[in-house]
Amino acid sequence: MSDLTREEISARVAELGPWFHNMDLGGVQTAPEHFLHDYPRNKFRQFAHALPERLEGKSVLDIGCNAGFYSLEMKRRGARRVLGVDFDDRYLSQARLAAKVAGVEVEFQKLSVYDLAALGERFDVVIFMGVFYHLRHPLLALDLVREHVADDLLVFQSMQRGSPEAGSVAADYDFFEQDHFNQPAYPKMHFIEHSYASDPTNWWAPNAACVEAMLRSSGFEITAHPEAEVYICRCAARPTESRAVYPAIPNR
Repeated sequence: MSDLTREEISARVAELGPWFHNMDLGGVQTAPEHFLHDYPRNKFRQFAHALPERLEGKSVLDIGCNAGFYSLEMKRRGARRVLGVDFDDRYLSQARLAAKVAGVEVEFQKLSVYDLAALGERFDVVIFMGVFYHLRHPLLALDLVREHVADDLLVFQSMQRGSPEAGSVAADYDFFEQDHFNQPAYPKMHFIEHSYASDPTNWWAPNAACVEAMLRSSGFEITAHPEAEVYICRCAARPTESRAVYPAIPNR
């Protein structure tokens, strides 16, 4: 554990605020008034059972790690290496403080999801939660995750709006057939031009069918759906017609 006193931790938490992850740092709550209550711990409780209880020998990449809640949880499960990446300096400072207080060794790095190839390595477990709908180019991001960093398991979450149904879709439709586009369970993603929930970085709101279709299109097989917005996936063959990114360059 860290040698920081509770008073020192409290001062650092205040200095680095506001926090989106409510975490218990040595008895100090980082976001006790969170509008989603004890978030993300209350979210994690709903799907924690769907992840391996022990991760010894495994490497983990946490994309959009924020204050590092999931990074620290994966380290507590025994992961050999955990790397959290984010593009927000304040979040990274929060994550480093959280790891220091918890006394765990987790690496944090400033990196955009679009630059994942720069890591030059693949990971046994990739966590991609709370990021998808904040991206201008979400399908490209999924393609890059599959192409460059995901080696086995993907833990994915996105805010969803619209129908929770995910019915079957035909492999093809006639040009003049249009009714399926109006069906609630047809894959749809709503574009947010200005702001949503007072957040101008909320660009997209997919429905459930859209999330599942995009995961499959990028080369992921959905193996579990333990929570309304969370999907556990394995890497699978990518549809041949969907290669939107250059192949990974082998390490030299």
